[in-house]
Amino acid sequence: MTRSNGFLTCCATLLAFTIGVTFICGCRTVPEQPAEDEKNAVADGWSSLFDGKTMNGWKAADFGGTGDEVSVEEGRLILDYASVDLSGVTWAGSELPDMDYEIRVVAMRMDGTDFFCGLTFPYKDSHCSLIVGGWGGSLIGISSFDDLDASENETTTVMDFENGRWYTVRVKVTENHIQAWIDDKQVVDAQPGERRVSVRVEVEASRPLGVAAWNTKAAIRSIELRNL
Repeated sequence: MTRSNGFLTCCATLLAFTIGVTFICGCRTVPEQPAEDEKNAVADGWSSLFDGKTMNGWKAADFGGTGDEVSVEEGRLILDYASVDLSGVTWAGSELPDMDYEIRVVAMRMDGTDFFCGLTFPYKDSHCSLIVGGWGGSLIGISSFDDLDASENETTTVMDFENGRWYTVRVKVTENHIQAWIDDKQVVDAQPGERRVSVRVEVEASRPLGVAAWNTKAAIRSIELRNL
């Protein structure tokens, strides 16, 4: 009886050990799954323009500062306060589309009270900027139509922005149409027509594609583009 019990105990122990080893090995061989938003981005045709590690493809915008106010830290592009009020990055990579495309930026105002995402982008043979959080912290609009900036044309709107919170900013450019969303809210639906489309002189260094902050410390987590 004792020998039989010992044999059964030994078998049970061996079986438990075998199951445990199989489970552990099985867990180790399961590949890490990408985040859901990353899978969706790939599926939807988005291409990342920021690798989260370096300034590859980007340069500090030449607004007249030192350039030291721009850095990459913990997977984010940091636009720190600058002596000339403006800090930002400008695309220095491959050629960009000027029609039928979308740009998506995830940005945060870390500190300050003005725009943390001045997104400059191509439109036909020119460029313009979507200002997010300007003129004291809440104004949104396109600069510029017929030299009327984001505070002076029909795209002007306001929205409260919290420091320390990420916002997804998306711009869609099609023939005679410029649209923009912040998170899931549409904030711009403009048809420039024959109007002159341009950037303010202060942000000319953001062309052809750039993100700037005015007297504010900002962070950028991702910058993506897709053709339509």
